Amino acid sequence: MSKKDKDIWFPAMKYGIGWGLPATWQGWIVFLIYIVLVIIGMLFIKRSPWLVIPFIIYVFVLTGILLFICWKKGEKPELRWGKKL
Repeated sequence: MSKKDKDIWFPAMKYGIGWGLPATWQGWIVFLIYIVLVIIGMLFIKRSPWLVIPFIIYVFVLTGILLFICWKKGEKPELRWGKKL
């Protein structure tokens, strides 16, 4: 594994566009923090159903941050269809 490969936290998906599951411990930490923060937000929704719109905005912001981190620390996002020939 080259140094460039070690810097990639989120590898590109084999098929489609985007990133797959994390490849490094740093990527897993980011991914788990995202999941925990979404779950914490869900707990507030259970207590107050009128917080649905703020929760949706909250999840959009968290997802935007996650996508930004994937973009900075992942492989270049491009349409892939299996291995390159």
